[in-house]
Amino acid sequence: MERKTAQTDLMKTPVPSDHFPSIAFSLPPSPPLFKVKKPLQHPVPSKEDLQSYLDQGTCVLTIVFHKDLEDNDNDPNRAPPCDPAVCVLPDCFCSEDGTTIPGDLPAKDVPQMITITFDDAINNNNIELYKEMFNGKRKNPNGCDIKATFFVSHKYSNYSAVQETHRKGHEIAVHSITKGHETASHLTTHNDDEQFWSNATVDDWAKEMAGTRIIVEKFANISDNSVVGVRAPYLRVGGNNQFTMMEEQAFLYDSTITAPLSNPPLWPYTMYFRMPHRCHGNLQHCPTRSHAVWEMVMNELDRREDPQFDEYLPGCAMVDSCSNILSGDQFYNFLNHNFDRHYEKNRAPLGLYFHAAWLKNNPEYLDAFLYWIDEILANHNDVYFVTMTQVIQWIQNPRTVTEVKNFEPWREKCSVEGKPSCWVPHSCKLTSKEIPGETINLQTCVRCPNNYPWLNDPTGDGFF
Repeated sequence: MERKTAQTDLMKTPVPSDHFPSIAFSLPPSPPLFKVKKPLQHPVPSKEDLQSYLDQGTCVLTIVFHKDLEDNDNDPNRAPPCDPAVCVLPDCFCSEDGTTIPGDLPAKDVPQMITITFDDAINNNNIELYKEMFNGKRKNPNGCDIKATFFVSHKYSNYSAVQETHRKGHEIAVHSITKGHETASHLTTHNDDEQFWSNATVDDWAKEMAGTRIIVEKFANISDNSVVGVRAPYLRVGGNNQFTMMEEQAFLYDSTITAPLSNPPLWPYTMYFRMPHRCHGNLQHCPTRSHAVWEMVMNELDRREDPQFDEYLPGCAMVDSCSNILSGDQFYNFLNHNFDRHYEKNRAPLGLYFHAAWLKNNPEYLDAFLYWIDEILANHNDVYFVTMTQVIQWIQNPRTVTEVKNFEPWREKCSVEGKPSCWVPHSCKLTSKEIPGETINLQTCVRCPNNYPWLNDPTGDGFF
């Protein structure tokens, strides 16, 4: 099925649940899988309308609840607590505290999954780093190349490089159109304000994330409907508006919500039921309602050098935010300690989340990381470096360490050889009415568009 690319259709028409045939994920059937109170639909009158009604002597029904009320415990339409009898695989997964292993497998039989992710643009600043890391020589125990997930922001991305990254079997997900954008006067736009993301409307989220998907699919020539993941800029959760957009636009998972440091760590879960942990972070805006979306929760990492003796320190979600890492040796020990926390407990997926610049600008850290990956692969036949979607595929259909070597979803694009799609991409010098005063270079293997793609014109064909 071909997704409509017209912006009006994109923002108004949900993509059918069979849009991703390779993933056994469907929206709730009708009648609903379980009963959840419907959100209050009454619009909140503006101050001007209220005054007009009062001037006319009209009685006004005041609204005492807003759909994004920040006091999550008092939301009358809050998602219900986890009910394992109702929430069953493959479409739903939850547990009371979030630590239960899918399929009730013993921990020793569970493959330890590790997800490496990178945020922001893929371009000439980091292509060589990715080539060094994913060189075709590092293999999972099933003989396939290790894989990663890239949350791509639009501006400064080289789409020929995005296309090659996807061809090699890595996952491309979306991170917004405007992240990192500055105006000609070097003042950041409102979308570079962290609070914008906390309070963005459903339409704002659709333009940013579904718009990024249109851009990525068109200019990186991705036609397999595999762009299904979202990570919000600055890890600012967008509340019910973000997750409503994800349902309407048929995104499969979010990876923005952070879980506080815990032992054992948490497994990913679906948002049909209540989150198994508190809303963590400074003024975060977590969803309260029931949503047909997976949450690839970001378990905080333990940054203590010696966890047995050091005092408690707050955890960190992104590796480059763990400010106490000052040497390659420290980083190596940090990786081993956090690996053990997962591997020796419930084997919840270990997430290692990066910005490429942190590794590129610190060669000692990169060397330590590559050494650690090689050591893990050499010493363990039950550890797999996989994409976010591959984790969900395993959760939906749990397989033991022995069985997973032949697990078909993990063998797709096992080891990709051959030449890139194009050696010399088109270098398109483009402008946009939405970004006055700027000429931006767009690199792509497909023909150049008329305009630089942006929020109201993701195809670059022009808008009216």
